[in-house]
Amino acid sequence: MIETINFENVKWLHILNPSEEDFSFLLKEYEFHPLDIEDCRSVNQRPKIDEYDDYYFLVLHFPFFDKAGKFVRIKEVKIFWGKDYIITIGRSHWVVQNLFNDIQKKKQENSEDLSEIVASSDILLYHILDRLMVETYTLILRVQSEVDTINFEIFTKKADKVIEKLSVTRKNIISLNTTFKPQIRVFHQFESGGIKGYEEDMEEYWGNILDQYQKMLDMVEDYGELIEGLSKTFDSLQTNMTNEIMKTLTFISTIMLPLTLITGIYGMNVSLPYMEKEWAFGAIVVLMVAVVIGFFFYFKKKKWM
Repeated sequence: MIETINFENVKWLHILNPSEEDFSFLLKEYEFHPLDIEDCRSVNQRPKIDEYDDYYFLVLHFPFFDKAGKFVRIKEVKIFWGKDYIITIGRSHWVVQNLFNDIQKKKQENSEDLSEIVASSDILLYHILDRLMVETYTLILRVQSEVDTINFEIFTKKADKVIEKLSVTRKNIISLNTTFKPQIRVFHQFESGGIKGYEEDMEEYWGNILDQYQKMLDMVEDYGELIEGLSKTFDSLQTNMTNEIMKTLTFISTIMLPLTLITGIYGMNVSLPYMEKEWAFGAIVVLMVAVVIGFFFYFKKKKWM
C-alpha cells in the first residue's frame, strides 16, 4: 500500500509492505533502475548510495533494540530521492513511520512549522536522517548506561549477572560497530560534495549529519575499548578470588595434615606407649592445638596470611 503526502514542492511516498503491484508502479511512473527495485525486494543489503541522472537510491542501516529490550538489531532504511519527491520503501525503521505520521498529522492541522520540513526533497531527507540520528544517539546512551552499570557491578559478588551483562553488552557494541563503520563512507560523500543533491547551501546540513554520525561512531569505539578493559578487570578479579579461595583451602589442608597423622597413629588398634595413662588423651589434644598454633604463627611470620 502506497501512502502519499503531497506538498507544494515535494511529495513523500511511504510504502511499508511493498507488493509486486507497487514495484510495477515505481518502475512505470519513476523509471527506477531494475536493480534498485530488486534491492528493495531483498534484505541485508550493504549501506550504499547509487547516483543516477534524475534520482538517488540510498540503503542505510540503523539500530534498534528488540522487543525484549536486550539485544541490538538492525533495520534497513531504503530511500528513493528525487528533485521533487522522497520515497521510503520496505519495513523501514519505526522512526520513519512515526515521522511520516507526524507530518501527515501536521498537514491536516495546517501547522505553520511544517513548511520548514518540506521545503524541498533535500530538506525532507535531512529531517528523516536527523530523526534517525537522534533515535540512534538515544540507543547509544542506553548502551553507555549499561557499561556504567557493569563498571559498578564488577566489584560486587554477583558474578553470574555481571558475566551475562558483559556478554550482552559486548555483542551489542560489536553489532553497532559493524553497522557504523561501513556506513560512515556513505555520509562522507554528502559532506565532501560527492553527492550534490538538488538544493544549494546544504553543506552545513550534511555536515551536521556527518558530525552526529562520527560522534556516535567514536562513542561506540570508546565503549568497545572500555568493555574490553572491564572484561579483563573482571577476569582478574575472579582469578584473584579463586586464588584466595585455593589459598585458604591449602592452609586448611596443610594444618589438617599433621592432625590427621596424629589421630591416625593413635587411632590404630595396637598397643602404643602411654596409651594406658589417664593423661594421654589430654596430651594428644594439647599437641594438636600446639600444632595448629604453630602453623598459624609460621604463616603469619611468612606473611602468607
